[in-house]
This record gives sequence, structure tokens and C-alpha cells, in this order.
Amino acid sequence: MSEKVLILDFGSQYTQLIARKVREHNVYCEIYPYSKFPEPDESVKGVILSGSPFSVRDENAPIPDLDGIKGKFPLLGICYGAQFLSHHYGGEVKQSNSREYGRARLSFINKQNPLLKNLSANTQVWMSHGDTINSLPENFKIIASTGDVEVGAYAAEDEATFGLQFHPEVYHTTEGKTILYNFLSEICKCSMDWTPETFVETTVQELKNKLGEDRVVLGLSGGVDSTVAAILLHRAIGENLICIFVDNGLLRKDEFKTVLDSYQHLGLNVIGIDAGEKFIADLEGITDPEAKRKSIGKNFIEVFEQEAKRLKNIAWLGQGTIYPDVIESVSVNGPSVTIKSHHNVGGLPDKMALKVVEPLRLLFKDEVRRVGYSMGIPASFLKRHPFPGPGLGIRILGEITPEKIRLCQEADDIYIKALHRYGLYDRIWQAGAILLPVQSVGVMGDERTYEFVVALRAVTSTDGMTADWGHLPHEVLSQISNDIINKVRGINRVVYDISSKPPATIEWE
Repeated sequence: MSEKVLILDFGSQYTQLIARKVREHNVYCEIYPYSKFPEPDESVKGVILSGSPFSVRDENAPIPDLDGIKGKFPLLGICYGAQFLSHHYGGEVKQSNSREYGRARLSFINKQNPLLKNLSANTQVWMSHGDTINSLPENFKIIASTGDVEVGAYAAEDEATFGLQFHPEVYHTTEGKTILYNFLSEICKCSMDWTPETFVETTVQELKNKLGEDRVVLGLSGGVDSTVAAILLHRAIGENLICIFVDNGLLRKDEFKTVLDSYQHLGLNVIGIDAGEKFIADLEGITDPEAKRKSIGKNFIEVFEQEAKRLKNIAWLGQGTIYPDVIESVSVNGPSVTIKSHHNVGGLPDKMALKVVEPLRLLFKDEVRRVGYSMGIPASFLKRHPFPGPGLGIRILGEITPEKIRLCQEADDIYIKALHRYGLYDRIWQAGAILLPVQSVGVMGDERTYEFVVALRAVTSTDGMTADWGHLPHEVLSQISNDIINKVRGINRVVYDISSKPPATIEWE
């Protein structure tokens, strides 16, 4: 990348959001732990310090080494970052009499300062801190205040160093986008030309240089990430990319054939492997969700490895890793506690002596979609809901059998087609049918039935980290329920999941 902004992470829940907001201004940025970041070079246009759950007064407070940054590059501290700059360079930070959390309004704004250019009087900001800056270092001056917080924002008088005690990156700071724009444009002098088109052009050239005439194997899932990664690689190396699409027997109804045909229409060199019998046989008797995931993941690696070994002169393994995965692996506090394991092909490079190429490792999910659109990938791929790697294996609660797979596939097919038919699919982040491990009494005609129960799940979200249950129209849910019960023999009851994440997860297992 020709230019970038560095974001130093102190463990804030909003750090990724800062990066997303910077990138919305077509400025490339990278997140690094505060204790481990590269020495800035001429490509760095500015540095942002994130917030933190710590207090600068804590004994174990994170302390970055800014000797190579402060006074040499434009620097913006947000919340903890602002308090650290004040505290470390001669000011005073004290515990607030009351926690400053929630909406506030800027009662004073120095509109002559380039950071606050074009802000509206009394604009709303979002505070989230227990400490407050009581006094500033000698060469710093206040540039914004609220009714309760005198030092709402500050600027150094002799260098491009700034601090905000509020969060410009969150939705509740109504003109936060303007503040970040001012920092990036007016202060950092960024060219703001990092677009999906420039990403594609740069990445394809880098892949050509990196891979040369080498051959790459990549596992396709039918999802957004692997599809966009495949098209990028295909643009760079053409037929030297070989894709493998494995049917684990737990895909949606007719999905293997439909997706395989779609990939071939995209011009990709795809090998389809029908391995459903092996996956399903090995799941016999397993009811624990983690055990199911591990069985499916182990079989995927074995099937993928077996097929890849038949190919000649493969040097690289392509993966659809995206930026949140990269950030998570090097976060301030290390990888998060495992909520559930994910199967991937991470165990393959060592076993197969392959190098790894990850063309999307710099992108967030929404950026992956925009890159896909810029390359002309059909919306049918890019708008697809996320689908779990273990597939219906974790949407059939309890033991998995061929009959339960049929029931789940049929119910899910009716559900998803109805969301499309009623124009609801694109409003939902993820949806699916879950077959419950219970049966209920019903009546059909004059006969008593004792059949399975299906739970329908639909959520809205922006990134899958949090989610709200989808508020589908009652008449649509009624029609879907009737269709499932009338058309899928073996199901006599349909329920709708109205749990949000947290405390629930999106998937049931």
C-alpha cells in the first residue's frame, strides 16, 4: 500500500470500528497491539491511539513507546489514548466523581482548529470513561468542552498531536465521521484513494509477482470470502488455480450442484467432491456439538488433503482469511476465549509442505463484498447469508441421521425460498431451520401424529459479533409454518427463535 494510517490497540471494544470508519474515507489502515507495531516509515500518514478498558492510573496500564511517533507524525488519541498522552507528557488524569458514559454535547468548539472544522454547534458526542483529564501538559490547549467535561478535546500548540475524550468512531457521535475526515484529510494529508478497484489492481499485481508460475489449491465453500479470494487468484494466475468444493452431505438442498455450476460459469477450475457418505457415517452416535464439529473438520481436512495430493506441482494453499481473523490472532489480550471451534484447513500446510496465500487478509467482511462487486461477481454469491462450516451438522441438534438431514434440508429450503419470495432475504444477516431433538403431538386430518419440531432462526447484524432476532411479518411466518408442516412429512410443529446475541448465539450449536 502506498500510504496508510496505523491504529495502536489498547484493548478497546471499538478498535475495529475505528479502522472501519477510517477505511470508509478510502484510507487504508492497519491495527497493531500498542506494544508491538512497526517502525513508521514514509508510507505512514498518521497514527491513532485507541481506547482501553484500563485506566492510565492503573499499575499495569498499557504504555506504548511513542518516541518514533509523537511530534514526527500526526497523532490522534481517543479516550484512553487521549488520557495517556496527557498523563504521560505532564498533564493530570483523575478519577471522575461520576462515570462519564453516554451522550453529551459539545458546549464549546474551537472551529479554527483543523480537527474540528465544520462541526455544528452543540453537536452530540459519546463519552465512555471513568477517568477525566484534569489538566493538560504545558503546550496543549483545550479545543472542545461539554457541560461536564472541560477537556473534551485538545491539541498541541507546536505539533500535530490531538486528543478526544469521546469516541468519534461510534454511531452516537453524530459528526464523528467529519472529525475523522478532518484528521485524515486536513491533518494527515491522505490522498483518500484506497478503493475496491485500486485494491483489486494492486492485489492482482502482487499475486502475480508472488506466485509467478506456481500452482495454488483453494477450498471453496460457496460463501463470500472463499469466492472472492478465488476470483482474485484466478485473475492473477488463471488456470494455475485449482479449486476444490467438498460436499460433506450437510449442505442445503441441491446446494452442491447449484453452487458447482455457478462456479464453473465464473470460469473457475473447480473439482467437486461428493464425500457425504463418509462424513455422515462418521457422525453416527455423536451428539455433542464440539465432537460433531471436530469430526466434520477432521474429515474435511482428510478429503481435501487426499484430493489435493492427486494434483501435480502444487506450491501454495489459498485461503479466504479476512482481517478480523488476523487482528484476533495478534490482539492485545491474545485470541479470545473459544466459544466454539471452527473447522478450516489450517492443519494442511505443514502436512503438505504448502505455503499459504491469503489475498483477503487486509479486508473486513463488508469490504470483501465491495471488492467482489467491483470484479463483477454475481450478487447471488455476494449476498449469500453466512453458512456454518459444519453445515446442517450443527443445525440438527443431537444425533445426525440421513432422515433428519432430509427433514432439515426440506424445511430450510421452504424457509429460504419464502424469504426470497417475500423480499426479506437481503434484510436478514443469516437465516436457517434448526431441527430439534424432540417430537411433539399433532393432529393431521383425523390422525394423531408424533413428529419432529423445527425452529426457524433469522437475525440482523453488521458483522455477526452481535445480532438481533429478525422481526419477520407474522403473516409470512404463518405461511412458512403451514408450508413446512403440509409439505415435509415428519415435521408437525414450527417455532420461531426470538433470542438476540448476546446472550444467545446465532447458531444453536
